[in-house]
Amino acid sequence: MKKIALLAALALSMLSPLATADEAKPLRIGIEAAYPPFAFKTPEGKISGFDYDIGQALCAEMKVECQWIEQEFDGLIPALKVRKFDAVLSSMNITEERLKSVDFSKKYYNSPAKLAMKAGTLINDPLVDLKGKKVGVQRASIYDRYASEIFAPAGVEVVRYSSQNEVFLDLAAGRLDATLADAVNIDDGFLKTDAGKGYALVGPTFSESEYFGEGAGIAVRKGDKELADKISAAIAAIRANGKYQEVQGKYFDFDIYGD
Repeated sequence: MKKIALLAALALSMLSPLATADEAKPLRIGIEAAYPPFAFKTPEGKISGFDYDIGQALCAEMKVECQWIEQEFDGLIPALKVRKFDAVLSSMNITEERLKSVDFSKKYYNSPAKLAMKAGTLINDPLVDLKGKKVGVQRASIYDRYASEIFAPAGVEVVRYSSQNEVFLDLAAGRLDATLADAVNIDDGFLKTDAGKGYALVGPTFSESEYFGEGAGIAVRKGDKELADKISAAIAAIRANGKYQEVQGKYFDFDIYGD
């Protein structure tokens, strides 16, 4: 009996470290670090921004290490599906279309879509006033889908780019008439820069839930409810303990969480 008890204790001692190691597995997170102020590279080449800091806060709350993996935006969901990472935290809006292929946590922020054009441009009816003009969008984004399905049939030329930064470069160079994108990203990533001088947010706010969803969430593989629920609980926790507001204050002077 003593031998059996000894063997059982030895087996438990061998299993215990494995269980601990599994619990301590890093959370691999996909991100596109070219979307200020949500995600960008510092001069030293490190990822920074609101998305990154929120991710770090969520990992700390869940007591796991964040392991960040960079990916162009249009490759984030395909890479998630083939298990290159466990989650996507990259200003990805929760939409019905995306919910067909991935699941999401609860939202962690919400901001509107707007057009950016030369300052003073009047846009009363985008489907009329943008006809014949070139509008740049980031490929595979909610703005791409909206522009392709709503603007293009009205005679607007939709031009797609790998990153929003590339859109801003062509807009400043006069190769585009406008861009449709997140209002906060346009403001921080373009209008506040030298390249954005002479440009402004124009026209209406675009907020149709069919296209723009109810805010940005953290994507996980379809059916991974356990991870989605853990992340949602962590979002609620950091909003309750003040960490969310601390991170928000580094980047915004308003409530980015939204209603």
